[in-house]
Amino acid sequence: MKTIHFYLDFISPYAWLAFDALPQALQGISVRVVHKPVVFGAMLQHHGQLGPAEIPAKRDWTYRQVQWQARAQDTPLQLPASHPFNSLGLLRLATACDPAGEPNRFVCDKIFRHVWCSGQEAANAERLAALSADLVPAADVGSAEVKQRLKDNTDEAIALNLFGVPSFVVDGQVFWGNDALPMLRAYLLGDPWFGSDDWTAVGGLPVGIQRKT
Repeated sequence: MKTIHFYLDFISPYAWLAFDALPQALQGISVRVVHKPVVFGAMLQHHGQLGPAEIPAKRDWTYRQVQWQARAQDTPLQLPASHPFNSLGLLRLATACDPAGEPNRFVCDKIFRHVWCSGQEAANAERLAALSADLVPAADVGSAEVKQRLKDNTDEAIALNLFGVPSFVVDGQVFWGNDALPMLRAYLLGDPWFGSDDWTAVGGLPVGIQRKT
């Protein structure tokens, strides 16, 4: 049985769309999914990038697109009261729900819905406290151990050269974005295209010009 490592941050609407669509994408395939909460902002910083919601015109398009995609795939989605927001509290909560920092699908679903199905402030302290009491009442979400596990997940993602969420890693192959789910399914079903130069040789394509920063 293959294992898919699913790197996610609850701040991303695309991660929610991918999470909700994943069971259908994997239907009929025997596979294990491991959820890895990561700090998307740290990944962006490592690669010197801005997030979609940090570029004004792209921000507007992102919210329009994700609402359209949610409607198309029949996923509930209501934009939070403000976005982007500080997702560290939610990430630490998810991490605290598992000794290895790998929360199960039930936990991730509860947190994603807290963000993307309520229309409320995702990082509101009272809402976060209520969610914590529901999911893991005895855990110290702010402990050094929880923070370290989340950092380890994020460092692992960066070491894998991941640049965004959602990212799925299986057999060392990376599939990025909710729109990559059909590719992921095809790979798991043994599509021979993934052994062709179209997949394997792209890293050797010469760079024609580089912008000065």
